[in-house]
Amino acid sequence: MVEVLDYDIVVIGSGLAGLRAAIEAAQESKGKLRIAIIAKNQLMRAHSISAEGGSAAVLYTDEGDSFDLHAYDTIKGSDYLADQDIVEFFVRQSPVDVIELEHWGIPWARRDDGRVAQRPFGGHSFPRATFAADRTGFYEVHTLYDTLLKFDNVDKYHEQFAYDFLISNNKFRGVLAIDMPTGQIRIFKAKAGIIATGGLGRLYGFTTYSHLVTGDGLAIAMRRGMALKDLEFVQFHPTGLVPSGILITEGVRGDGGILRNNKGERFMEKYAPTKKDLAPRDIVSRSMMTEILEGRGFKGPDGLDYVLLDFSPIGAEKIKEKLSQVREIGIHYVGLDPIESPLPVRPAAHYTMGGLWVTPVGFTGVEGLWAAGEASCLSVHGANRLGANSTSECIVFGKVTGGEAARWVLKNNGTVSLEEGDKKYAEDYISKLYREKGKNDPYEIKRKLWATMDRDAYVFRNEEGLRRGLGEIRNLIAMSKDVFIKEEGNVYNQNLIATLEMRNLVELAEVVVYGALERRESRGSHFRTDYPKRDDENFLKHTIARKYGDKVELTYEPVRITKWKPEPRVY
Repeated sequence: MVEVLDYDIVVIGSGLAGLRAAIEAAQESKGKLRIAIIAKNQLMRAHSISAEGGSAAVLYTDEGDSFDLHAYDTIKGSDYLADQDIVEFFVRQSPVDVIELEHWGIPWARRDDGRVAQRPFGGHSFPRATFAADRTGFYEVHTLYDTLLKFDNVDKYHEQFAYDFLISNNKFRGVLAIDMPTGQIRIFKAKAGIIATGGLGRLYGFTTYSHLVTGDGLAIAMRRGMALKDLEFVQFHPTGLVPSGILITEGVRGDGGILRNNKGERFMEKYAPTKKDLAPRDIVSRSMMTEILEGRGFKGPDGLDYVLLDFSPIGAEKIKEKLSQVREIGIHYVGLDPIESPLPVRPAAHYTMGGLWVTPVGFTGVEGLWAAGEASCLSVHGANRLGANSTSECIVFGKVTGGEAARWVLKNNGTVSLEEGDKKYAEDYISKLYREKGKNDPYEIKRKLWATMDRDAYVFRNEEGLRRGLGEIRNLIAMSKDVFIKEEGNVYNQNLIATLEMRNLVELAEVVVYGALERRESRGSHFRTDYPKRDDENFLKHTIARKYGDKVELTYEPVRITKWKPEPRVY
């Protein structure tokens, strides 16, 4: 039997964007609306807790920072693919929301004068990364969750795997999900929904993402006819710990850490003479890979060659105070204490600049459905995100979409009814996976996907590799339709969940690689060795991908420019 739960708003995802959206919807509705927030695991264990470094905000205009400076840094960092009107809104709203978190109890780090502390971050011309030691995301999630507990009209659902949306006549009607502990299939019937399911980082084998982040909301939306934007732009964080890929925060370099090659050289001086180790992430990642490919790296396991991140300029006491989690990671995962020894690092897949194509308030184009956070693409980040802008974006636009959804429901107070066949469809979607009894192992398909993406869609790309990768991915998509699930039943069936995740990933991989193949230029995180220059004449535009049946089609939309014309990026 399918369980039907009736709500006004359902928020899919419990990271920073989802939590902030639920809070804002609850506040805006003044208790009048029933809201559900559903999480793939425990609500306080979303991948947002892994964010370490900070949240960017202009707090000290009296000391030289300004909204225009933050906007310019962001747009230049984006390689001029950011939509500038949305960036201008973002930089003005971010300090409002950072201060609001302060009022809700987050333990921001302090300066000696008692004011909120901020640290330097890559590509920023002013120290504006507001931080809580090296656990910023953890404290932000917990602060938002604690705040959410104040609202009696929000129901929280843990361990719900969303696998489809109900949409009829371009109108959102609800979410289909499995309650993983019981195996119960549920329909969260709702007048409005907010997609806050995060990015697609588990397309890659070497990545900072947790295994939760499989692009579920993006893939469902694409299958339901919604458009994806700029998915070829995947950020590689320069300092993924070898061999695990665990994030080593940019805050290490913000506090004075240095990258060194196998000759002991501080090599970033020759690639970014001014910013050095705090150049934007795309530039640092390419510089590191150049050092490795030209033989100045260290041999690592399974081809994961690396350079070293040297903590010694920071000093032991500062490491203990501001980078204690990173120190623990080094000790526990590679047996190295950063106070005594540098850590092995190389670029790891870290962030999805692209996402669902939405309006400036997060509207997806489907009536009653919005998207926020990394699942959306407002084009704040363009072709390359500056560090510390992502957590701020999640909070700013989680708040925007939560308010928009609540006001829309209050204004359009209709009813949502299930259609004949909805319950059967919800059951059959899952049961047919058991009946198919295919021949392919879903885990093997995912391993092949990781190998393909790590090889052909990594920091450096070219025509030959992208064509090869696209062909292999399309073969994996075909294989994904003919799989076997060893485990029977829905109760905590990890084989079932892994199969659904794998299908989402391979479909999204096609969009990433196809978009990269057709973008014959180098811009931000997308670097083509066969087209090494940025081409503003032909590619100062956003890639829009839609799926028609089994075919992905690409169109393009112009970048919105307000006051900053494209110029060379020099750091």
